[in-house]
Amino acid sequence: MDTMGKPLFFCVIMCITFNLVFCGTTMVILLDSDFSAAAKMFTVYTTSMLSFTLICVPSQLLSNASYDFHTQSFFGFGQSADIEITLDGADSRKSADIKSEDGKKERHLLYLDGETVSGKINISLRKAGKLEHQGVKVEFVGQIELYYDRGNHHEFTNLVKELARPGELTHNTSYEFEFANVEKPFESYTGSNVRLRYFLRVTIVRRLSDIVKEIELVVHTLSSYPDMNNPIKMEVGIEDCLHIEFEYNKSKYHLKDVIVGKIYFLLVRIKIKHMEIAIIKRETTGSGPHTFTDNETIAKYEIMDGAPVKGESIPIRVFLAGYDLAPTMRDINKKFSVRYYLNLVLMDEEDRRYFKQQEITLWRKGEKSRKSQSASPHLPSHLVSSETGFPQGAPTNGPPQSKKNSDDPLQDGESESPEQSESNTQDPQEREQDRDHAAPIEGMQREEGDGEGDDKTDELSPDSASQ
Repeated sequence: MDTMGKPLFFCVIMCITFNLVFCGTTMVILLDSDFSAAAKMFTVYTTSMLSFTLICVPSQLLSNASYDFHTQSFFGFGQSADIEITLDGADSRKSADIKSEDGKKERHLLYLDGETVSGKINISLRKAGKLEHQGVKVEFVGQIELYYDRGNHHEFTNLVKELARPGELTHNTSYEFEFANVEKPFESYTGSNVRLRYFLRVTIVRRLSDIVKEIELVVHTLSSYPDMNNPIKMEVGIEDCLHIEFEYNKSKYHLKDVIVGKIYFLLVRIKIKHMEIAIIKRETTGSGPHTFTDNETIAKYEIMDGAPVKGESIPIRVFLAGYDLAPTMRDINKKFSVRYYLNLVLMDEEDRRYFKQQEITLWRKGEKSRKSQSASPHLPSHLVSSETGFPQGAPTNGPPQSKKNSDDPLQDGESESPEQSESNTQDPQEREQDRDHAAPIEGMQREEGDGEGDDKTDELSPDSASQ
């Protein structure tokens, strides 16, 4: 039985089955009203049953016909070939985990910006014969998928290579491909409302239905040490009720870094019983009225339990290596942004919560310097020097400069001025006296929720704080 015969054979069996059901039902209905018509239906029913029995012996014929009917379409236009994509250096190349849409982690090969993507495509015919096609092509695609607009995929990279012209495939065939020095400007990312992905897609173009195969790739964007990484120092509080000074050792951290800081209480007139610090990831997608914001608490630490006193200092040390973090992304292709905040939360004895958020920048540290990276135009804008146009921290042709150990988490990255050195040696009483002549204190906020990005927040007045 040839390839076209098996689906047709199955269709004949289905027609006989339908005839059996129709004749049997009609015979039962006409049995009381028209006996002669019921007898005719019985004759047709018996003939169909005998035909069905004779055709379906042996039963393996029906099994084979049913299998072919489901694996290829009604007239044989379904997928009749298998596609396999093998990437060069897959055994030695590193791989990385990335979340899928359903939240499960998948592991794929890892590529960096500027690296070549090459390999081999194997096409295997399922059955002997020929496969007519309108061409074979391979694409390297980078696209952004917004979950609220799934019908539109925004492609920022699409490279195409034609592997074969229209014709016929009569045997198993292999094609080699290469995308040299591919620009991959953004890092792979899967969030709550958006997904940025890279993949290879092989297409055998046919008249009615194409045969398509895709494989995912993971892309990481590496950055150099920023040449300016000033510490974060801010005095916040509620007028005449609570004044605190918090300081973090720097404002930009790589994904394996350590956040070091301290909280200093200048004035305490509120009975505080608890203080914690949290790392919050804020994902913003869309623009205008179609803007969606999602806040996710990555980590939360309790840094104080009990009432503080005036002049007390609380140390902070948070290790980032244990969390699944992505670099800060700002206005990626004008579709989405990912930002990180340190959220300082205080709770008083009446369970009122006061919080202050401070944005920090996260970046991915390369294991070793790469020549192609030093002149890459796709580094994050917050890590590129505005003066030189090169990655911040990259060597230039100027005179040699003294280099500090940037791996030291306690180092601010900037030499202290005489004024800063003097302020660090002040005792608590002198610091409190200087506070009266300092800039106005930024107000903390009190909220009804959990202090982690709720939209409904109220500025706390001195009267309400003292009640």
